[in-house]
Amino acid sequence: MRPLILSILVVLIVSIPGFFGWQIQRAGTPAFWGFVVVPTLLLAVFAAVRAQRHGELREWLRPRWGDATVGVLSGVILVAVAYYFTRIVAPVGGPREVWLARLYLQIGDLSQLRQHTGAVAALVIAASIAEELVWRGLVTTLLAEQWGSRAAWIASAFFYAAAHLPAAWALSDPRASVNLLLPIGALGAGLVWGMVVRLKGGSLVAAMIAHALFDWCMVVMFPLWGTGL
Repeated sequence: MRPLILSILVVLIVSIPGFFGWQIQRAGTPAFWGFVVVPTLLLAVFAAVRAQRHGELREWLRPRWGDATVGVLSGVILVAVAYYFTRIVAPVGGPREVWLARLYLQIGDLSQLRQHTGAVAALVIAASIAEELVWRGLVTTLLAEQWGSRAAWIASAFFYAAAHLPAAWALSDPRASVNLLLPIGALGAGLVWGMVVRLKGGSLVAAMIAHALFDWCMVVMFPLWGTGL
């Protein structure tokens, strides 16, 4: 299968279940997590097996000096950017505040999530590792075969954002229109994590750390809407 076709197929496998997962009737339910997370977990298994066959998996998972520092620093920077970006684009009291409200309604009751921190942490870590294997690993490698390594990490961020476009319609509101927070956030974060992987010579470890830290802060520690710690 040609690399570009396989990359588009990955987008579809993630985006179609995501559209159904982000619909209001699945807000705060296990079905939401199933639709949003499980397809990526399955794709991550495929990505790891394929990378092993092509001799790439060891490079993807090889720790490099400074991974923790780069991962934590880039994760913290993304959290700060997300905070200030949403205050500008979806300010409290503005018509687009509902964008944030819908996101956190879908995730569920934060107080309940904090009562199950172990399970939530395991899910965040597994999902973050899986997304990096799929997007910065598999898709970036495929696009490098198509367009070269210099463009691949940028292109993969746009594919990552495209996978979140159906969710933007599922999360839309009659007053605030299509909810663009997820695809915009995916594009920005995808560019940062792709750059981290490129700077680390193809290792995904630092990006996995940054991704997990960012998701943990957004979901549990410092939510952008509602009550944080």
